[in-house]
Amino acid sequence: MATLNVGPNANEKTRMKNGRSDPGIPEEDVQRHALSLRGSTLTASLAFVAGTGFTLFGYDQGVMSALLTAGQFERVFPQVVVDASHPNHATLQSFVVAIYEIGCLIGALSNLWVGDRLGRRKTIFVGGCIMIVGAILQATSYSYGQLVVARIITGLGNGLNTSTVPSYHAECSPASKRGSLIMIEGSLITFGIMISCWVDFALYWASGSSAQWRVPIALQIVLALVMIFGIGFLPESPRWLVKHGRDAEAVAVISALDDKPFSDPEVQRTYHAIREAVEIEEGSQDIYANKEAKSSRSQLRELFTSGRTQNFRRASLGVINQCFQQITGINLITYYAVSLLSHCCSNSLGLSDVTSRIIAAANGTEYFLASLIAIFLIDRVGRRKLMLFGAVGQCLTMVLLAVLGSVKGSGAQVTSSVLLFVFNSFFAVGWLGMTWLYPAEIVGLRIRAPANALSTASNWIFNFMVVMVTGPSFNNISWGTYIVFAALNAFIIPVVYFFFPETAGRSLEDMDVIFALAYN
Repeated sequence: MATLNVGPNANEKTRMKNGRSDPGIPEEDVQRHALSLRGSTLTASLAFVAGTGFTLFGYDQGVMSALLTAGQFERVFPQVVVDASHPNHATLQSFVVAIYEIGCLIGALSNLWVGDRLGRRKTIFVGGCIMIVGAILQATSYSYGQLVVARIITGLGNGLNTSTVPSYHAECSPASKRGSLIMIEGSLITFGIMISCWVDFALYWASGSSAQWRVPIALQIVLALVMIFGIGFLPESPRWLVKHGRDAEAVAVISALDDKPFSDPEVQRTYHAIREAVEIEEGSQDIYANKEAKSSRSQLRELFTSGRTQNFRRASLGVINQCFQQITGINLITYYAVSLLSHCCSNSLGLSDVTSRIIAAANGTEYFLASLIAIFLIDRVGRRKLMLFGAVGQCLTMVLLAVLGSVKGSGAQVTSSVLLFVFNSFFAVGWLGMTWLYPAEIVGLRIRAPANALSTASNWIFNFMVVMVTGPSFNNISWGTYIVFAALNAFIIPVVYFFFPETAGRSLEDMDVIFALAYN
C-alpha cells in the first residue's frame, strides 16, 4: 500500500503515535476523500457560501430600518410609534431592534462550547436552520412580545454563523488572498443592507396589506436556504481536521484548495505547518491522544493564559477590535437611517416618507460601493493603516455632524445628510470587513473557535448598547450624540497605533511565531 510522507518530519518514513511506529497516511485514504471541486472553483464556492452568510447578516440588520416607520408595521406594533403623546416608545422601539443583538450574543457565546465539537460546516448549517425558524416567527408575528422572541431566535442563529464563517473562510484561504477574500464578506454585509433598503422601499407601496413588512422579513429565508444548501458541497476546514486527527481528509482538502496532487511539496509543506502549529499548541507531539477530553477541559481556560502563545493578549485584541467597530456609531445609520431622515430632517427639508426612503436606499447603495474599495487595498496597504484611516475620517465626520446639528437651516440639514454618506464611506473602507478578518487572523488554532466566539460576542454586546441608547439619546441630547461618537472614534486611533500588530501577508501559523518572538 502506498503512503504519503506527511509526518512531523518530511524526511522520516514513519512517525510515532502513543510510543508506537505509525506509518504515513495511506494514499488510498487521501484519495477516498478527494473533492470534486478544486482550485479556483472551490475558492469561489467557499467565497459564495461564506458571502451568502454575510449577505444574510446584512439583510437582517438593514431590513428593520424602514419598517419602523411603515404604516402597516406601526398598526400591528403600536409600541414602536414615537410621538409627543408616547415619548417612552423611543425605548420600546430601540428595544425591539436591539434585542436581536442579544440573540446574536447568545449564539456567539454558545460557539464557545459547540464550535469545535461540531466543526465549522455543521455549525453554519445549524445556525442557518435556526435563522429560518426565527424568520418564520418574525414574519407571522401579531404581537410585540412574539416579535421580540422571534428576533432573539433569529439572532441566535446569526450569532452562530458570524462567529464561525470568518474562521472557516480564513482557514481555507491562502495568506496572499485571505484579506481580500474575507473583505468581500464585509462588502456583502453592505450588499445585504442595500437589498433590504430597496426591498423595503418596493413594499412600501403595499400600504393596504401587512405584506408591506411581512414579505421583507420573510425574504431572508431564501438567503438562509442558499447558505445551508451550499455548505453541504464544501469541505471542512483543513486546520479543524488536523486538530481532530483526520489527517487524510485534511491533506485532501489542502490538495483541492491548491489544485495540486496529494504528494506535491507545497501541499505537504502546508500540512506540516498546520500540524506543527497544532502540536505546539497542544503542548505535546501526540496531538491525537485524549483529544476531545483535553480540548473540552482546557480551551476556555487557555484563553486567559500568557507565556509564549500570548493567548490572552491575542484574544483580547480580537474582542477589542470588534468592540471598536460598534462604538464608531455605524448603527446610527444602519438601523435608524429612515427615522433620522424623516423625523430629523422633514421640518427643514420637507422630506416625505417616500423621499426619506429613497435617500436611505441610496445611502445603502453607496455604502456597498464604498466597501468594494477595501477589497483591493487590504492586502496592499495592510490592516493597521486602513483601521487608522477609517477612525480618523469617522471622528472628523462625527465632529462635523455635531456642529451642523447645532445649526438651524435647510443648508445644514442637506450637508448633514451628505455627511451620512461620507461616514459610511470611511467605515466601509476601514472597519466594515476588518473586524471579521482581524480576529480570525490574530489568534492561534487551538483557541480560534472560542476566541472568535468571544470577539463576536463583543460585537453584539456593544451593538446592543449602541442601538439601545440611540433612540433615547437623540430624544434627550439631540446632536450631542454625535459628540459622544466623535470622542469614541478619537480614542480608537492611539489604541490601534500602539497595540495592533500587522497581519497582512502572513500565514495563520506565522502569527504564532511572531507572538512567540515578541514574548521572548
